[in-house]
Amino acid sequence: MAGTVRDTAAMITSMDPRLDDQRWCFVSVTPDRAPELLGSALATFREDEGVSAIVPAHMGSEGDPVMARITLMVHSDLEGYGLTAAVSGALAEAQIACNMVAALHHDHAFVPVERAQEALAILRELQGQA
Repeated sequence: MAGTVRDTAAMITSMDPRLDDQRWCFVSVTPDRAPELLGSALATFREDEGVSAIVPAHMGSEGDPVMARITLMVHSDLEGYGLTAAVSGALAEAQIACNMVAALHHDHAFVPVERAQEALAILRELQGQA
């Protein structure tokens, strides 16, 4: 894809992680809440068990983990490899949970909101070391 970065090292050095101010929850979409949830969803995914959605945190249920989104601003190629492994590996070393979502233009790391600043610092350090 034109304008994308495929080389692993180049993806890492160009990732420019940015923390979103919005907070998010991963939820299961039930028929009674489908219009509300799907209308506000950042992303959805159909699984055998049903539809999952990433929605603004206020739409989640009590007990749902609140997540922060860190967007990797590099326009990574869909056939590139290593970026997800590098990001999730660096966060795993710090025992920070990370749910990666790859979209067409960017990759997004969802981390527990209480560790978002720490995760951002780790990713910036990873970028600087690459």
